[in-house]
Amino acid sequence: MTQESVAVNGRKPSHKDIADELRRRIRSGAVAAGSRMPTQAKLAEEFGVERGAVRQALATLAQEGLLVNVSRGSPPEVALPGQDEEPQTTMVGLAPRLVDAFQTERVTIDAVCLTSETLMMGLSEPLRLIYEGRIRPESITLRVLLPSSRINLAFPVPAGEPSEHAAAADEAVDEPVHSRWLAQRNAQGQVLRHNLRALRASHGIDVKVEFRALPFTPAMKLYLLNGSEALLAYYMVTKREEEIDSEKIHMYDALGTQSLLFSFERSAGQSDEAFVDESQKWFDALWNTIARTLTLS
Repeated sequence: MTQESVAVNGRKPSHKDIADELRRRIRSGAVAAGSRMPTQAKLAEEFGVERGAVRQALATLAQEGLLVNVSRGSPPEVALPGQDEEPQTTMVGLAPRLVDAFQTERVTIDAVCLTSETLMMGLSEPLRLIYEGRIRPESITLRVLLPSSRINLAFPVPAGEPSEHAAAADEAVDEPVHSRWLAQRNAQGQVLRHNLRALRASHGIDVKVEFRALPFTPAMKLYLLNGSEALLAYYMVTKREEEIDSEKIHMYDALGTQSLLFSFERSAGQSDEAFVDESQKWFDALWNTIARTLTLS
């Protein structure tokens, strides 16, 4: 590995800067899959930082599935293809997949989700790299399917018997749990749209963002990246308590950011290829038939 000291605007690199540089080396092949990384002492000397920053950087790459055997006494190894020990949560696993997707000139992302919270947070990493000048796609097209505000959601809903919280579709918006979900759906979608559209003025990137409403509650979240990868996570419904408008409410809700994210790639074999293709057909069918234009307000 070429030794180089990385400085960021005249300051010592942070653990995020170190993780970015090591990630670049791994993905470019400068550090081969299956090989060992340098020791923490050597990396600390190279980057001019304390070992704690190196440890944090290595832990980040381990969470992303790029390194294995990080805490076993010897330098960690670069993961072989398919060597991830277990799926990552959507909060951890989505961002690096989006970074990879943004390496192409024409980025396309299709998503089905309950809200766009995880997608909004996951996109912050590729957007940061764009503003730092490390990547620059020519175009970004994002299509998002979200539940309509005019339906009775399966979740989140107040806990209890169905008869206790059932409401007519045109009245559901007045229910506190539904109103909180709707406010989150709209606010997160607006932030997501604003952050992407800002790239038009700042970088001249052709950006298209569109939302459509579904007449049902999705039981899973699905992300389709550049037509080549499908990421799937199931919404795990749980009973929990939350304070809404100064009132403690028991509800059935899904903690989407903690759901495990499973990856299927067209290049991984016939089974994965079929899953990606069928998932794309399913999304397109919903988009072009029963989904309706969604106005975030």
